[in-house]
Amino acid sequence: MLNTFIGDAGHLSVIVAFVAATVAAYSYYMASRNQPLGETDASWLRIGRGAFLLHGVAVVSVIACLFTIIYTHRYEYYYAWSHSSNHLPVHYMISCFWEGQEGSFLLWIFWQVVLGFCIMRFNKRWEAPVMAIFAGVQLFLTSMILGVVLGGVKIGSSPFILLRDFLDIPVFKTNPNFIPKDGTGLNALLQNYWMVIHPPTLFLGFALTLVPFAFAIAGLWKGEYTKWVRPALRWTLVGGLVLGVGIMMGAYWAYETLNFGGYWNWDPVENAVYIPWLVLVASLHGLVLWQRSRTALRTSFVLVIATFLLVLYATFLTRSGVLGNASVHSFTDLGLSGQLIIYLGAFVVLAIALLAYHWKQIPISEKELTTYNPELWVFVGATVLCLGAFQVLVTTSIPVYNAFLGFIGVKSNLALPADQIQHYTKIQLWMGVGVAFFSGLAQIMWWQKNDKSSLTNSLTVPGILSLLSAALVILLVQYFGMTMNLTYIVLLTTGMFGVLANLSMVLTLMRRKVSLSGGGVAHIGIALMLLGILASAGYSKIISQNVSGLLYSREFPEETNRDNVLLWRNDKAPMGKYDVSYTGQYLEADKVPGYIDKQLLFQTADEYKALARADIKRGDKVYYKAGDTVEIQPENTYYRVEYKDRKTGEAFVLYPRGQVNEQMGGLLASPDIKKFLDHDIYSHISAVPPPDKEKDWSEVKEHVLSVGDTIFLNDYFAVFRGVEPAHQTAGLGLAKGDLAIQGDFLVFGENRQYHVHPVFVVRNRMIGRVPDEVDDLGLRLSFLNVDPTKGKFTFGVSTTQKDYIILKAVEKPFINLLWSGTLLMAVGFGMAIYKRRRDVDVALKPTQPESDAAPRPRPIQKKRQAA
Repeated sequence: MLNTFIGDAGHLSVIVAFVAATVAAYSYYMASRNQPLGETDASWLRIGRGAFLLHGVAVVSVIACLFTIIYTHRYEYYYAWSHSSNHLPVHYMISCFWEGQEGSFLLWIFWQVVLGFCIMRFNKRWEAPVMAIFAGVQLFLTSMILGVVLGGVKIGSSPFILLRDFLDIPVFKTNPNFIPKDGTGLNALLQNYWMVIHPPTLFLGFALTLVPFAFAIAGLWKGEYTKWVRPALRWTLVGGLVLGVGIMMGAYWAYETLNFGGYWNWDPVENAVYIPWLVLVASLHGLVLWQRSRTALRTSFVLVIATFLLVLYATFLTRSGVLGNASVHSFTDLGLSGQLIIYLGAFVVLAIALLAYHWKQIPISEKELTTYNPELWVFVGATVLCLGAFQVLVTTSIPVYNAFLGFIGVKSNLALPADQIQHYTKIQLWMGVGVAFFSGLAQIMWWQKNDKSSLTNSLTVPGILSLLSAALVILLVQYFGMTMNLTYIVLLTTGMFGVLANLSMVLTLMRRKVSLSGGGVAHIGIALMLLGILASAGYSKIISQNVSGLLYSREFPEETNRDNVLLWRNDKAPMGKYDVSYTGQYLEADKVPGYIDKQLLFQTADEYKALARADIKRGDKVYYKAGDTVEIQPENTYYRVEYKDRKTGEAFVLYPRGQVNEQMGGLLASPDIKKFLDHDIYSHISAVPPPDKEKDWSEVKEHVLSVGDTIFLNDYFAVFRGVEPAHQTAGLGLAKGDLAIQGDFLVFGENRQYHVHPVFVVRNRMIGRVPDEVDDLGLRLSFLNVDPTKGKFTFGVSTTQKDYIILKAVEKPFINLLWSGTLLMAVGFGMAIYKRRRDVDVALKPTQPESDAAPRPRPIQKKRQAA
């Protein structure tokens, strides 16, 4: 039965949220208009606060309605039907919520509600002008999920549309109240725990870019060109931390889930997130420069504003459909392109107009920057970040150029680079060189007395150690038969310098005050990330080289035939220093840790249920007894692959995942990774036998046996141990009066023994036979006949090609430098946020006067030794 109430309640909540955001934006504007900073029209302020509170309540109501629809499997709604299914666990239902455009917009709206409440609570002096901007942004965002039609124009896409209103299919003409029994399910690649936590982190990062933007616009609006910096600085730090961590969460998800062999593929959607973060970090350095030296204020305005506008541009790129087939991550076009352009255009015009009008009034520094000014090198480092962002932006926007030229009637054949990884990497590596070098140089100059002698002394030790350590690494690389080009050598040397120079300052600062070292710790983390990228991407080694001389398939690309190993089930194959064997297919099951061998399960008519053919246990604990119904997750098959080091005998097991999904192009493979301290072994399936293809069995060979007889089957032999009554364990669906017996065979394979039970059934004088198969051996036994007078039993044996997989394995050296560098970067950001706590607390007090005097860090004085 259709349940339209919850959809109507959700849609009404969206309308309330939109109207409330509109009222809040206008009320806050009126409260702040013609008023100096800190003074407001009290009546309009109360209306603005109430309206934004109502907006927040309505947004929470929308979220509750939509999640209820997903959780209760209300497939009469298109959103639930297209993104979820009956058998998804709860944590993946959460992922379903933001898989679609409407849900991800809701997530973004929610975070901005939370941040808006924080501004209202803690930044009362700036509340009215800042919240006017906040509410205005919420107005535009909420319009994206409004789903109403005015004058023939559709505004937004509602997540509460009924399936019958979205799909024009015959079933709804005959039965308008038809409800599917199941949904299409969550994208297989999103069924990963990182997809539960990565999108909320990323969208919180997007939302945080609004805060410094709103402060900057409010500063221009109110003519307070300097006072906005202090309250905005900590928010910028938090945004840099959250957005950076969110990006790296996505990189780790790609590394664990996708099979392109890495963590960053320069996909346009990846780039669209990377660009704002680079500019956000550059703006952070600009704000710090103003806080210390009263310089780079104009630059800070431009970069803070550009960061938020780039987030809006990224939204347009990923949601308008303009990328087309250029990205595997972009959303499909829901007809929101026009709204997205208006959204982006409105804030671009507002920002540029305010900047242009107030540009001459923004204070500038008259201080001359010299070689020994740390401000110069911080500014150069920020410039390097912006240039890196610009290079990625120009290329990523090629589909936009084509769309715009086509719109004005000009034919354009611009195309993205054929090798995008090479195109971006050749420039971004040099950006990494600049970031590593200038982060070390500026950090030393920031805290030291800056004259030629002091600077030389401070740079000598990290400089010499960087050169020596880089030389040692180069020698080791050559010793192992590899080479380093000039770019790699320079990046290695500057990366080492970035680590050592920042480390020297961190150790010095920690003796003075730990919280002062946050910037240095973050810089060490970024330098380690650069070294990890250099090692893992530049020197990854394919260990699954095909040395058999066989061409696996003419349909495969050349690299697939060259860089993969064919593994027959239970046969060993050499792979680098390992002997590798594929030992079977496994499934996940509810309430059972790890994976279950498929051969312990008998499939039933319900694909999500199987019967246990034997006890399923882990150690001494039995989870299912023979004959029990096991709740399984059949979508994904895990292929058990054993690695054994030929020299040391050390072994480990991996379970790379595969799912054959024709709607998504065939085999969806996810890697499994063995992690060592200095490298990873990254393995994924490249090909498996088609699961829907009938096996080509040989002709049946009959054997007449007595109990205790042995038969030879190719390279194996089997002992017939007798017959016994057959039970429902085999999934027979036995009825009263049926006679069912099964043969009991013990088959001795090369590495293990197998219990095989072919079944013989008599029902209403009709004979039925249920063969049993051993996938490991490509063997099938059938119970053909019984001669009770002679005690003889006839069995049929047929064989087929053994099961196999084609596997790719890659060694990723020192990739842990990337992940540990990410953690250090996050810790450094956190320390910097903690350091700014007191500054922000002071800024939050309305009665606290703000000084324009530039606070300067106290240089670290080195004690002179007595002569």
